[in-house]
Amino acid sequence: MRRLLLLPALTAALLTACTGTEEVTYAVQLNVLTDTGPSGRAAQLRALNTDGGPVNTVAVTGGVQVLPTSSTRRVITVRTDAAETRAPDGSDPQPFADPGFTPCYTRAAQDAGRARLLLLSECSGVQRAALFDVGTRALVWSALLPTYLPPVATSDTPPTRLAVQGDVGLLTRARLNGGSEVIRVAVPSGAATPDVSAPLAIPAVFDLAPYGGRLLAATATGIQALKTTGEPDSTTTLAAFGSVRYDRLWVGGASGALLAAWRSNVLAVTSDSPLRLWDGAASSAATVANLSDIRDLTLPTDGKAYVLAGSALNRYDVAAGFATGNWGPKTLATLTSPLSIAWTVPVTAP
Repeated sequence: MRRLLLLPALTAALLTACTGTEEVTYAVQLNVLTDTGPSGRAAQLRALNTDGGPVNTVAVTGGVQVLPTSSTRRVITVRTDAAETRAPDGSDPQPFADPGFTPCYTRAAQDAGRARLLLLSECSGVQRAALFDVGTRALVWSALLPTYLPPVATSDTPPTRLAVQGDVGLLTRARLNGGSEVIRVAVPSGAATPDVSAPLAIPAVFDLAPYGGRLLAATATGIQALKTTGEPDSTTTLAAFGSVRYDRLWVGGASGALLAAWRSNVLAVTSDSPLRLWDGAASSAATVANLSDIRDLTLPTDGKAYVLAGSALNRYDVAAGFATGNWGPKTLATLTSPLSIAWTVPVTAP
């Protein structure tokens, strides 16, 4: 049964015989970019236990995003001018390779196995993409993208989003005459340099995520798989989420079995919106909570969901929620302008 995949990696309580005190060993640790300034960039990377307790805080310059790694013993930090992996406490930064240009990184994406990292650089209106091997931090390819003429932004203007599958990178961005356009970047067989496709007009795409061996797109009419061309396939709309718009998608949990979706309450002009979660098997996605201002969330292998909503770091019990409907909501911490969250396995865990 698919829900067996959600069994948490249990946190062990170890008794220290010599002192009689209790030492808790955490199976999972959280890394959060906070203290986001007017530029939208974070100034601190905080390491927290899964009960919200502090582990360490390090200063960062131009923090953009944090992401987990396939090894789970490192975390990726993406900053405006660089990307690196770090130890769970934020120390020991090890940079990714030079992309071959001076970067102005604005967003990142990973493949389902977290073996590839795709970064988008936007300097003075010029967009470039770079794909890296996460394990070696080596550059796989980099490419100059077609000239971009963005439309005037409104609440219905789709954002720029990235996705990666294997060594193929996809970028969707708002199209001048409405909807989105998709660009595909890949190295042809036997070639040494990547091929960049011409922008293809597609319906509006609000987010992308790898799930179930496919790339999914959040559209105005539901969550749909992408065709090989990068166009959403309306015949693949996930019935579990209905034929409605979502603005954010997240994937995680054991074996990547969980898919979360949320419609921005800010863009929908509502006080809050339901955060929905699917295990890939149920006929309908469950509602975890009605939340406003979700900044980011992460779905580790411990059977929990950790959500940045406004200034709050909230925890929800995924295993219990699916089984009983009781998600056990708990606010773990209040943070200063949080931006992005990821999970790691601390070095003290078995």
